[in-house]
Amino acid sequence: MKMEHADSGLCYSLIVNDGADPWVYKHTDGYYYFTRTTGMNVTLWRSQQLTQLSSAPSRVIPVEGRNIWAPELHYIADAWYIYYAMDDGDNANHRMYVLENRSADPMEGEWEFKGQITDATNKWAIDGTVLQLNSQLYFLWSGWEGDVDVQQNLYIARMSNPWTIESERVEIARPSYAWECNHTPYVNEGPQVLVRNGLIHMVFSASGSWTDDYCLGRITARTEEDMLDPASWSKHSEPIFSAANGLYGPGHCSFTTSPDDTEDWIVYHVAKHAGAGWNREIRMQRFIWNEDDTPELGQPVAATELINKPSGEV
Repeated sequence: MKMEHADSGLCYSLIVNDGADPWVYKHTDGYYYFTRTTGMNVTLWRSQQLTQLSSAPSRVIPVEGRNIWAPELHYIADAWYIYYAMDDGDNANHRMYVLENRSADPMEGEWEFKGQITDATNKWAIDGTVLQLNSQLYFLWSGWEGDVDVQQNLYIARMSNPWTIESERVEIARPSYAWECNHTPYVNEGPQVLVRNGLIHMVFSASGSWTDDYCLGRITARTEEDMLDPASWSKHSEPIFSAANGLYGPGHCSFTTSPDDTEDWIVYHVAKHAGAGWNREIRMQRFIWNEDDTPELGQPVAATELINKPSGEV
């Protein structure tokens, strides 16, 4: 299916035919930086148009390791950082790692391996992301409580710099509702952060990523609360984005804005068809905000439905 339509103001929600775990970051230079799971490296794409991410110029960053999952590119304190999960071929050894690039352009310059980022437990960890709240950094990730794959919980810890955790990990969510526990092992993963008018929304993926039931949930805290106090975080009792309109297993999202910054967009992956498992594609669509400052994601847009291009795309 073509991603654009003859009417240049319209497009389909599909932006990448094959792929999962999308991350999109819109920088002050007007470019979108995109990455996703490729498995054996970290690849960055750069485009001024969301609809053109799949065909954009790219840079491959070699990484020593295997099963490299869900890389994310962050710009912190005038430097670029990539956070990614990696193992040695054994899933039980998945941990989070960090690269740094002090060049103004992440497509240029040298990427330095800063090492593993972990708390003192050094347990299984994937899907790390960073919350910047005022001048304080926090690391959020999905991990095991022990050394066995019983379930994946969501953890947060305070950071002393972009590659170092300085506090104990704190569990802020575990699978508990039926829609999170309909497949084993139980899963909470892929945390992503939206902040609006003093509210922090941590949108996460739940249920098995290999199933049609994969979906998004939401946990909320206020910016003035203690991020390391589990009582500061409250989980919404229902999923906020799930299978609909012939699309299955929507999850592992990221958020961005339109080129002119007037619209909010979600980028996510779905199964290519019912029962497709980890055979996935990447889609995008606009979302809005409710009066109570909570995100209204709606439903996945049907594959055959045309949508307006992001505002400001030429």
